[in-house]
Amino acid sequence: MYQLNTLSLTDEHAVAWDNFVTSNDDASFFHLSGWQHIIADAGHQCYYLYATEDNIIVGVLPLARVRSRLFGDALVSTPFCVYGGAVGATDVRRFLEQEAVKLATRLQVQHLELRYKTAQDNSLITRVQHAYFACELANTAEQILANVKKKQRAVIRHALNEPLNYTLDQHDDDFYHTYSQSVRNLGTPVFSRAFFRKIRQVFPQHSEILTVRKDSKAVSSVLSFYYNNEVLPYYGGGTLDAKALKSNDFMYYQLMCHASTDKGCTRYDFGRSKLDSGAYNYKKHWGMTSVELPYQYALIRAQQLPNLSPNNPKYQLFIRLWQKLPLRISQWLGPMLSRYLG
Repeated sequence: MYQLNTLSLTDEHAVAWDNFVTSNDDASFFHLSGWQHIIADAGHQCYYLYATEDNIIVGVLPLARVRSRLFGDALVSTPFCVYGGAVGATDVRRFLEQEAVKLATRLQVQHLELRYKTAQDNSLITRVQHAYFACELANTAEQILANVKKKQRAVIRHALNEPLNYTLDQHDDDFYHTYSQSVRNLGTPVFSRAFFRKIRQVFPQHSEILTVRKDSKAVSSVLSFYYNNEVLPYYGGGTLDAKALKSNDFMYYQLMCHASTDKGCTRYDFGRSKLDSGAYNYKKHWGMTSVELPYQYALIRAQQLPNLSPNNPKYQLFIRLWQKLPLRISQWLGPMLSRYLG
């Protein structure tokens, strides 16, 4: 029989939790205990459940409650992250999933959401709205470029002929200015500067900012995560000049080369995108395989699954209005909303 435990923010078992995560192939960077500090700092209540047997951790399930009047009330594994769900042997996962449903029922949330990366055999509802893209990284810049699809390879070559350069930054000023422009132009609220600084504080060895510049002006920038020989370009974007300069293409290619040759990474995770979206089609052009993400749900108070997609018609007017906001206003208002869009 497994013993259920909850990891606190100051729990000495955090080391054991992370040791279990890093030794389990089904776990991801987003299962690390440090995310609890980031999520709690954003104002959400965390419930980091773990199962023990003979006082040894045999399974983990990070959860957090995200609730607002605009976007509902949910228990999620894990907000701000593309992967989540229970990790452990099959019977341990089932135990933790059942405990999560019990917790969601006690909290009377609208639904429980588990962001699994692979299909699960359980009684929960499965919905596929996103896919992630990934590929193996070659050992040389030349081979990395050769592995890209022909049309996208031509775009990268074009970008390499532009007067662009990149730096690896210790400070987030140019990143935040560039990234906030990018998401504003997409009609999406930006996270606060403090949110990104918290990530860098919690994961100093796992995170890095790469910024592309032309004439000393930042045009593209990305905050990436490094974990288990894999690089994940997670928060990235460019200014309005980026499209003509192909600086985003330059940025992702240089990141692949840097991750391989300087960081020893063997795999590149291009992250999730909504099926058939512009980002989804852009990533397909790189020649990477798309893998559908089978997120799992349990309805608690809700009668149907939520639809927080930007393609939802009720959000279209909001998106169009947000795209017209002055940058400074979007940087001020964005953090008030983005923390509920985990």
